[in-house]
Amino acid sequence: MRDLLVAVDIGTGSARAGIFDRHGRLLARADYPIAMNRPEENHAEHDSENIWQAACIAVKTARAKADVPASSIAAIGFDATCSLVVRDREGAPLSVNRKGDPRWDTIVWLDHRALAEADACTATNHPILAHSGRVMSPEMEMPKLMWLKKNLPEQWKKTGYVFDLADFMSWRATGSQARSRCTLTAKWNYLAHEKNGWNAGFLKEIGLEDLLERGGLPQETAAVGQSVGTLTAAAAMELGLDEECRVATGLIDAYAGAIGVLGGFAGDTGTLQRRLALIAGTSSCIVAFSPEMKPGFGLWGPYFEAGFAGAWLVEGGQSATGALLDHVVRSHSAGGDPNPDVHARIVLRIQEMRAEQGEDFASRLHVLPDFHGNRSPLADPHALGVISGLTLDSSFDALCRLYWRTCVAIALGVRHILDMMRQAGYDLDTLHVTGGHVRNPLLMELYSDATGCRVVVPHVSDAVLLGTAMVAAVAGGLYSDLSAAGQAMYPGGQERRPDPQKRDVYERDYRKFLALYRHRAELEAL
Repeated sequence: MRDLLVAVDIGTGSARAGIFDRHGRLLARADYPIAMNRPEENHAEHDSENIWQAACIAVKTARAKADVPASSIAAIGFDATCSLVVRDREGAPLSVNRKGDPRWDTIVWLDHRALAEADACTATNHPILAHSGRVMSPEMEMPKLMWLKKNLPEQWKKTGYVFDLADFMSWRATGSQARSRCTLTAKWNYLAHEKNGWNAGFLKEIGLEDLLERGGLPQETAAVGQSVGTLTAAAAMELGLDEECRVATGLIDAYAGAIGVLGGFAGDTGTLQRRLALIAGTSSCIVAFSPEMKPGFGLWGPYFEAGFAGAWLVEGGQSATGALLDHVVRSHSAGGDPNPDVHARIVLRIQEMRAEQGEDFASRLHVLPDFHGNRSPLADPHALGVISGLTLDSSFDALCRLYWRTCVAIALGVRHILDMMRQAGYDLDTLHVTGGHVRNPLLMELYSDATGCRVVVPHVSDAVLLGTAMVAAVAGGLYSDLSAAGQAMYPGGQERRPDPQKRDVYERDYRKFLALYRHRAELEAL
């Protein structure tokens, strides 16, 4: 009986696979690392074949752990970072590396090589930018494609296919050139709510009038939850599955997490639009849904049906959060390798010093967390981080103070985004959190106390995988739509309410946080 599901999540550093039953229970999971090349500043590259093989190893390992036959798998779904995969006319990898190293055919989501091209898109002031917070980010695909065409023109001439990474995975699995509504709407400036989704005028204005032909891109998109086909014989063998397994439309990883934590409310519009998903790991994404289009400056979207049917999705984001904490540890003389044990030791010492010193702990230290730009709400990829209040102390305790205040800054950055969302008309009071940050007790405390929101952590180890499994369940015919799948598979969660005694402390911190932004702007203007 085909009543099990495979979900694959392609992150920045690894591919993860989970085996789920139709009730959302995770039977087994496995992960496998993927390689990244950092040849120069702002450049980051993947090898798509390495990613595919890592996914295959993870799927085989997870199925072996679950001890279930291939014939029990109804469908497989893929979610991934919004990285850009480039292939030639025969479907073979095509290098995006400036020196032509053939292995590296994928520009990673966090790659900022296309800053100038993103600025050029913004300068057009085209109406389509209303769905990108009125500012184009270098993390979107259009600037990356513009960079490729301008800087590697011979490679551009050879290009036959361009894929968002999740769509590459479904193409590699089925041979279908279908593209997901989730990926194209959110990262390719495709307007799913209009009859003709591609805006030819915008493409011409940014010099990509040949994109659809060059990239093998379709006019129509596949809805989230749709099956794009079944596994090819080769893909089935490599994944350890069989050719009757259906393949779901691909998802952006953050949106898979949003579906995983909010899927249980998909059928209740009133409840859904008061809740947000915070997908927090290397970077952080805040996702909200609304039955109406509510654009706002610095917010990505609104995107029609990038998640739930009939709903508009809007996203705010922080380009570096977990990565920023790693950087703080790595760059400090008392830090070193930012492995989980080191983070745990720092967190423990912070808790001890907070207990000893109370609210005065590190209170004169202030951080702006824009070390990799400000995705939201300022929409400034050129923004830089700020640390105010340093001394000559280079001890481990000094590292702990800086780590704590960086955590505070990350949480205040979330509050900054929520304020912008509320100005755009979103009435929000509950954060559903998933990702690596749920293992950091400092961040989980701050996400509630510093924002004033109720925080819910789902009773599942990986809500990103769960959201992808929900979509696979629809594609596999186990449920009629995402609302039904979400209600059946959502596991519930543990709630934490903000501590009212901390409110004044973080109100004062937030005022200082905003003041530091003003001071940075004054310095930049001189």
